[in-house]
Amino acid sequence: MSSFDEREDAFEKKYAHDAEMQFKAEARRNKMLGLWAAQLMGKSPEEAKAYATEVVKADFQEAGDEDVYRKIAGDLGDAASEAEIRAKMAEYLLEAKAQILAE
Repeated sequence: MSSFDEREDAFEKKYAHDAEMQFKAEARRNKMLGLWAAQLMGKSPEEAKAYATEVVKADFQEAGDEDVYRKIAGDLGDAASEAEIRAKMAEYLLEAKAQILAE
């Protein structure tokens, strides 16, 4: 294998690793976001866990974060503003990435 091929292989592996880490971080963020929203809605711990799973699944509807935002915003109604929801999304993504790196 030439050094170019080795370098290409290394870049491909790094890209795959980074994509996997981003996927895991977003899924973890969505779970935390779901638990936060469930608390605002007054759900029980069992209901909150189920709701968090729904939020994680909502992210598979389309690429990007808008599907998750729409689910949370629709379910919360006036309980949280767009700015609050988006701030929590950003906060929890950073927290999720930090948790994954610490594992």
